[in-house]
Amino acid sequence: MRTTAVAGATTLLGIGAAAVAAGRYVTDAALKPAPDRPLPNEPPLTVHAVEDGRITLTRSLASLRPGTYGLTGRDLHAVVGPVDEDAAHPADCVVRRLERVTHGTPHAGTRVRLTPQVYAGDPKDALGIEHADVDVPGELGPLPAWFLPGERTTWVITTHGLGTTREHPMVVMPLLNRLRIPVLDLAYRGDPGAPRPPDGIGHLGDTEWRDLDSAIRYAVRYGAESIVLHGWSTGASMALHAAANSALRHRLSGIVLDSPVLDWRATVRALAAAHRTPAALLPLAVRAAEGRTGLHDGKLAEAADPERLRVPTLIVHGPGDTLAPWGASRELADARPELVTLHPVRHAPHAAMWNADPQGYEEVLRRFLTPLM
Repeated sequence: MRTTAVAGATTLLGIGAAAVAAGRYVTDAALKPAPDRPLPNEPPLTVHAVEDGRITLTRSLASLRPGTYGLTGRDLHAVVGPVDEDAAHPADCVVRRLERVTHGTPHAGTRVRLTPQVYAGDPKDALGIEHADVDVPGELGPLPAWFLPGERTTWVITTHGLGTTREHPMVVMPLLNRLRIPVLDLAYRGDPGAPRPPDGIGHLGDTEWRDLDSAIRYAVRYGAESIVLHGWSTGASMALHAAANSALRHRLSGIVLDSPVLDWRATVRALAAAHRTPAALLPLAVRAAEGRTGLHDGKLAEAADPERLRVPTLIVHGPGDTLAPWGASRELADARPELVTLHPVRHAPHAAMWNADPQGYEEVLRRFLTPLM
């Protein structure tokens, strides 16, 4: 009898240890996305041909998306434009304009993925816009940032999201430069050149927002009279946390949320599933993420509480976003219609609203920023 009890206890301990290990594995998959690689939900594509300013890719829903995207592979970054409907191609392929090759050489057989990160390098090299490399003092150490000077006393602070780096916000820098708005583009904990988070994992904005708070302090110290926060994905979550909790939140005059992560549980499940985590383990991913990060239902909900919004807010989001559910953005906008403007973008994956419609995105952003400058 005693032997049976011991065996049963041992089995339960083994199952428990396996559950803990599985939970750690799936949370690593969800909360350690490489900051300089496309998200795992982006399907791999194969280059079939490159000629005459065109590139032929595997036909898929991803390669058929409208707009402009980065194309990345091993030692490769290029930019592809819209689908060329008139170009001859095999039935299982898609031809897109090849706008430019930043580095590397795409050729037949190259494996690539699309990314919303269109530019590579720094603002001077990629856009011809003068900038200064600055260090923002953060609680974990210096945070590298690019500062683009402008004549306005309203600054825009940009924060990228999952699967990208501070190169991603360069898509809006030409517009902000034309509007003469100073820009502070921040790299935060976990980014290349920035301090590592103490536990080695991301917190979907729940701790990272304190780096954004440091950037707000930096901007005020160097002359910003008011600030607009512009965040993508988890960078948008950081903006909401800062707007709710920063001691300098009274300096904020507006917030731009691109594909905001407002339901962290759904995002953890989606990231874990994209890493091919078995469906049976997905609830473990959520519970383990809660245990490892301290996240819980109320934390992000508190930051995204419609009643806590105090400044005009623009949400740009796609109904087809599979990582950050669109419904949460719609609910936030419906709750505060006098403050929140929701601009939907069709046929756009997570954090690629500009990519799907560059001109439309920039016009909506220009109209939002004009009364705030």
